[in-house]
Amino acid sequence: MKKFILPALGLFALAPLAAHAEETRRFEHGGSIYSYKVNQVGDTRIISGVEEKTGKPFRLRVGERRVRGTVGSQQISFALRDVEPLGQTVTVLASR
Repeated sequence: MKKFILPALGLFALAPLAAHAEETRRFEHGGSIYSYKVNQVGDTRIISGVEEKTGKPFRLRVGERRVRGTVGSQQISFALRDVEPLGQTVTVLASR
Protein backbone atom coordinates (compact mmCIF):
# COMPACT_ATOMS: atom_id res chain seq x y z
CA MET A 1 0.00 0.00 0.00
CA LYS A 2 2.82 2.40 0.88
CA LYS A 3 4.33 2.02 -2.61
CA PHE A 4 1.06 3.14 -4.19
CA ILE A 5 -0.19 5.89 -1.93
CA LEU A 6 3.06 7.82 -1.41
CA PRO A 7 3.46 8.73 -5.09
CA ALA A 8 -0.23 9.56 -5.30
CA LEU A 9 -0.10 11.84 -2.28
CA GLY A 10 3.10 13.40 -3.55
CA LEU A 11 1.43 14.30 -6.84
CA PHE A 12 -0.81 16.86 -5.21
CA ALA A 13 1.58 18.01 -2.47
CA LEU A 14 2.90 20.71 -4.79
CA ALA A 15 -0.49 21.72 -6.16
CA PRO A 16 -1.27 25.37 -5.44
CA LEU A 17 -3.74 26.19 -2.69
CA ALA A 18 -7.25 26.66 -4.07
CA ALA A 19 -9.17 29.86 -3.63
CA HIS A 20 -11.72 27.88 -1.61
CA ALA A 21 -9.57 26.04 0.90
CA GLU A 22 -12.52 24.16 2.39
CA GLU A 23 -13.55 22.68 -0.97
CA THR A 24 -13.31 18.89 -1.04
CA ARG A 25 -11.29 17.57 -3.97
CA ARG A 26 -10.92 14.05 -5.32
CA PHE A 27 -8.40 12.08 -7.33
CA GLU A 28 -8.00 8.48 -8.44
CA HIS A 29 -4.80 6.46 -8.26
CA GLY A 30 -4.29 2.73 -8.62
CA GLY A 31 -8.02 2.04 -8.66
CA SER A 32 -8.63 3.89 -5.38
CA ILE A 33 -10.43 7.20 -5.01
CA TYR A 34 -9.14 9.72 -2.48
CA SER A 35 -10.99 12.80 -1.26
CA TYR A 36 -9.14 15.58 0.55
CA LYS A 37 -9.15 19.20 1.69
CA VAL A 38 -6.24 21.65 1.72
CA ASN A 39 -5.82 24.32 4.40
CA GLN A 40 -3.05 26.88 4.89
CA VAL A 41 -1.70 27.28 8.44
CA GLY A 42 1.09 29.83 8.48
CA ASP A 43 3.77 28.66 6.04
CA THR A 44 2.50 25.06 6.10
CA ARG A 45 -0.16 23.47 3.93
CA ILE A 46 -2.24 20.80 5.63
CA ILE A 47 -3.71 18.16 3.31
CA SER A 48 -6.19 15.88 5.04
CA GLY A 49 -8.45 13.29 3.54
CA VAL A 50 -9.58 9.72 3.26
CA GLU A 51 -9.33 6.80 0.86
CA GLU A 52 -13.02 6.39 0.07
CA LYS A 53 -13.23 2.60 -0.28
CA THR A 54 -11.47 1.64 2.96
CA GLY A 55 -11.97 4.83 4.96
CA LYS A 56 -8.22 5.01 5.70
CA PRO A 57 -7.43 8.62 6.65
CA PHE A 58 -4.32 10.57 5.70
CA ARG A 59 -2.93 13.90 6.88
CA LEU A 60 0.10 15.61 5.33
CA ARG A 61 1.96 18.72 6.44
CA VAL A 62 3.69 20.26 3.43
CA GLY A 63 6.52 22.47 4.62
CA GLU A 64 9.22 24.38 2.82
CA ARG A 65 11.42 21.32 2.20
CA ARG A 66 9.61 18.20 3.51
CA VAL A 67 6.25 16.50 3.53
CA ARG A 68 5.43 14.75 6.80
CA GLY A 69 2.31 13.08 8.06
CA THR A 70 0.35 9.91 8.51
CA VAL A 71 -1.46 7.47 6.26
CA GLY A 72 -3.73 5.39 8.45
CA SER A 73 -1.51 4.80 11.47
CA GLN A 74 1.76 4.80 9.48
CA GLN A 75 4.14 7.77 9.73
CA ILE A 76 5.53 9.06 6.42
CA SER A 77 8.13 11.65 5.49
CA PHE A 78 9.72 12.54 2.17
CA ALA A 79 11.61 15.44 0.62
CA LEU A 80 9.54 17.94 -1.33
CA ARG A 81 12.18 17.88 -4.09
CA ASP A 82 11.22 14.23 -4.75
CA VAL A 83 7.68 15.23 -5.74
CA GLU A 84 6.86 15.74 -9.39
CA PRO A 85 4.38 18.59 -9.92
CA LEU A 86 1.08 17.91 -11.65
CA GLY A 87 0.45 19.40 -15.05
CA GLN A 88 -2.43 21.85 -15.08
CA THR A 89 -4.84 20.12 -17.43
CA VAL A 90 -8.52 20.97 -17.23
CA THR A 91 -11.34 18.79 -18.48
CA VAL A 92 -14.86 20.19 -18.54
CA LEU A 93 -17.38 17.42 -17.95
CA ALA A 94 -20.51 19.58 -17.99
CA SER A 95 -21.23 23.22 -18.49
CA ARG A 96 -24.35 25.36 -18.28
